[in-house]
Amino acid sequence: MKFSVNEIAKIIQAEIIGDAYFIVTGVSSFEDAQPDDITFACDSKFLNRLDQTNAGVIIIPDTFSIEKESGYNGIFLKTKNPKLSFFKLVSMVHPQKKYVGHVHSSATIGKNVKIGKDTVIESGVFIGDHVTLGDHVHLMPNVFIGDNACIGSHTVIKPNVSIMERSVIGSYVLVHSGTVIGSDGFGFTQSSGTHEKIIHTGYVQIKDHVEIGACNTIDRGTLGMTVIGTGVKTDNLVHIAHNVKVGDNTLIVAQVGIAGSSIVGKNVIIAGKAGISGHIKIGDGSIVGPYTGVHSDVGENKIVSGIPHMPHGRWRKVVSIISRLPEMRKKLFSFEKRLKELENKNE
Repeated sequence: MKFSVNEIAKIIQAEIIGDAYFIVTGVSSFEDAQPDDITFACDSKFLNRLDQTNAGVIIIPDTFSIEKESGYNGIFLKTKNPKLSFFKLVSMVHPQKKYVGHVHSSATIGKNVKIGKDTVIESGVFIGDHVTLGDHVHLMPNVFIGDNACIGSHTVIKPNVSIMERSVIGSYVLVHSGTVIGSDGFGFTQSSGTHEKIIHTGYVQIKDHVEIGACNTIDRGTLGMTVIGTGVKTDNLVHIAHNVKVGDNTLIVAQVGIAGSSIVGKNVIIAGKAGISGHIKIGDGSIVGPYTGVHSDVGENKIVSGIPHMPHGRWRKVVSIISRLPEMRKKLFSFEKRLKELENKNE
């Protein structure tokens, strides 16, 4: 990388404050940056300590007022979205490897498989019968694609992913390693003291521009569909059960579990380790805090936390009380003792 500040400003549409001819030779994090690097600061965590980076150039929000006493003597680039602008530069410095379409000799291809143009099928891939692959699909080593599955154009499936039969994956989807899409749900019925398996005949539909983290499990519908909406992003180690519907542009953080037949709205955020019970609905725009146990419906644009879930403001009060419970218990026992003493005196 070797760009002048002026060239970078044109690329990310930024206002320059400082030397426009300074040469940048690298991109780096705030803490690790060297004098010839560019970095970014987009919130108070970093904007309040600009003097603690060695970066020669910092991308900052266009709304941020620069104070002389900040202690930073380098160059600023002001943009609307510093993080997005910075990673645009990162993608230029570290471009993704380009592959030429091919099918590896060790891949197993079933009957009546339709393969789009410039698709890459790497070693050890297994593709069942009647599968459709769009253009520019990339199947990395040891991917399993079941019968009658369909994968849209420009989708990347990373190593050791299993996509079970009849699963439908959209375009521009990224599925990370170890994920299983279309596994059977946890469905059993009791009979004479035993647990008899319920056959799952449904499938999974994942729409466009979705990213599925590593080691996710997304179960097929018992009869109908499990649906992951357009633009959904899931972190690693997420479990989505049978017949769940996840709305467009929802974020699901690591170790979340969503039980069967629940409906998650659009633009929802579900924080790490939250658990969602089955057959409930979470409204559009809501936020579920970390470790939250959601046991009933959540309305639109609500913020809930705690076990069981409650409004976030109330949960903060509950948490502050919990730490004082031992002291309150002692006081309560003391009051009970004094009350009994008064009662005994009055007898």
